[in-house]
Amino acid sequence: MPKFAYQAKNASGKVQVGQIDAANESEARVKLRTQDLTPVRLALIGKVGKAKPSVNVNASKKISSKELQIFTRQFSTLVNAGVPIVEAIKILEDGSRNPILKEVTGRVRESIEGGKRLGESMAVYPGIFDRLYVNMVRAGEEAGILDGILDRLSIYMEKSQRIKGQVKGAMVYPAAIIFVAILVITGMLVFIIPKFQEMYISSGKALPMLTQMVVNLSNFLVTKYQILIIGIFSGGYFIYTYIKTPEGKKELDKLLIGMPVIGDVVQKAAVARMSRTLETLLRSGVGVIDALDIASRTSGNVVIEEALLRSKEFVTAGRPLAFPLSKEKAIPDMVSQMISIGEKSGTLDAMFGKIADFYEDDIEVAVKAMTSMIDPILMVGLGGVIAVLVLAMYLPIFDMASLGSQ
Repeated sequence: MPKFAYQAKNASGKVQVGQIDAANESEARVKLRTQDLTPVRLALIGKVGKAKPSVNVNASKKISSKELQIFTRQFSTLVNAGVPIVEAIKILEDGSRNPILKEVTGRVRESIEGGKRLGESMAVYPGIFDRLYVNMVRAGEEAGILDGILDRLSIYMEKSQRIKGQVKGAMVYPAAIIFVAILVITGMLVFIIPKFQEMYISSGKALPMLTQMVVNLSNFLVTKYQILIIGIFSGGYFIYTYIKTPEGKKELDKLLIGMPVIGDVVQKAAVARMSRTLETLLRSGVGVIDALDIASRTSGNVVIEEALLRSKEFVTAGRPLAFPLSKEKAIPDMVSQMISIGEKSGTLDAMFGKIADFYEDDIEVAVKAMTSMIDPILMVGLGGVIAVLVLAMYLPIFDMASLGSQ
C-alpha cells in the first residue's frame, strides 16, 4: 500500500510530522482526521508507476491573461473559504482545462508538499507567474494575509484586463475601417478602372495627368500584383520582427503615445495600469523601491517603464517620488501632484488607488471621444480618395464632351 509523509496539526495547534499508509491522498486525510489531526501537507513516498505525460511549460505559448485571472479569482475564493492551500491548489489542478496550467499547478502543489513556500514554488515559472504575482504572494505569506493578497491580486487582474479590452477595442475599430477602405479602393483600381481604360484607348486622345497616374497605378496592380504582395508580406514581417526587439518596442511605444488622437488613450491606459500596480503592491506591504522596479517591468509601455526607472534612482537617493515624476512628459501633472499629497500625508497607496480609479473611468470617455473624432476623419479621407478616382476617370469624358460640342 502506498505510504504518505504528512505534516498535520493536533488539537492544540502543534504541528506533527510522520508517515501513514493509505490507498490514496483522500484516504490518508480521512485517517489523519480520525486521529484528531488536521492535515497541512501530504507527500507520496516511494510510489513507482507510469508517469503521466509532461507538458513543456517553457514553451513559447503560455496561458492567457484571462485564464490566469480566473485561476487567481478561484484560488482567492477557496483560500478565503478556509480551504488549506495544498487542497485549494489540488482542486484548481483537477478543474483546469488548460494542459500547461494544469501541469504547472500540479508542480507547484508538489513543491509545496515538499516543504517549499507558495511564492518560492511559483517563482520557478516566470512565464506564467510574473514578478508582480510572485512578489505579492510572498508579501502575503510573510504578513500572514495571503487570502487578502490573492483577493487584491484578482481584482487588480480583472481591472487590468478591462483596460486592455478597452484599448484594444479602440484600436480595432479604426483598423477595420481602414482595411475595408483599402479593399474598396483596390477593387476600383483592379476591376473598374480597366473598363474605363479600354474606352480611353479607343478614343486615341492623350489622357490628363491625374487620369494617367491612376491608370498607371491600376496597370501596376493588375500586371505586377506579385511584387506588391511580396512587398506587403516582407514589410509586415520586417516590422513585426523589429517591434519584437527592445529597440523596436521602444520606438513603437513612443510612436503610439505621441499620436494626436490614439496617444491620449494609450497614455491614460499606461498611467492607470502603473498606478493600479503600485497601489496593489504598496497595500500588500512591498517597499516603494521594489514596487517601482516591479511596476516598471509590468507597465506594458516602455516610455512609462523608463520614467519609473529614472524615478526609482531618485527615491533610492532619498528624494520624494513626486519630484522626478513631475519632470517626465509622459506622466500627467495631476498624477505627480496627487503623489506629492500622498507622500506628505502618508497615504501614498490610497492616492495611487484614486489615480487609477480616475484614469480607468476616464479611459471610457477617451475611447468614446477618440471614436467620435476618428469617424469623420476616416469618412472624409475615404471619400476624398474615392472622389479623386472618380474625377480622374471622368476627366477624359469631360474633355471629349467639350471637343464634341465645338
